[in-house]
Amino acid sequence: MADCQETLNELERFLDSELSPVRVAEVIGHLKGCSDCQGAYEFHSELRTIIKTKAQNEDLPKGFLDRLLGCFGDEVLGAD
Repeated sequence: MADCQETLNELERFLDSELSPVRVAEVIGHLKGCSDCQGAYEFHSELRTIIKTKAQNEDLPKGFLDRLLGCFGDEVLGAD
């Protein structure tokens, strides 16, 4: 079973569906039993949704996308 540090380290890959089925089951098992990690998961998931929605539906201020990519990397926009 995954511990908190392992779960948090894998959270982005989990959200991107990049983990093996065994690892996904471990992360889900941990999230079900750990309210702190569940909170982190919910925050990151909602943040991704908000950023993706805003980036697609609104004009962004000049340089915003570059600053965002500098903070989070290319994967933040989650290409479909």
